[in-house]
Amino acid sequence: MGLNISSVKARAEALFKKEGRLREGQKAMTEYETERQAVQEKIARLRALRLARDAAVPRRVGVAAKRSVRP
Repeated sequence: MGLNISSVKARAEALFKKEGRLREGQKAMTEYETERQAVQEKIARLRALRLARDAAVPRRVGVAAKRSVRP
């Protein structure tokens, strides 16, 4: 019983396409993780800058409290 050449070729092409999709998926996941890490680092840097800025500026609690209350 011989194998049909067209069916062997079709299976080989399907396997090739499947492996290509797998490689593309892995590449996309790596790019996603890299971008996510960059965003997390940026958030941390901005948070540290904001906290440092807020710590350097004296707070005027009394003025803010008076402005928020309206008769």
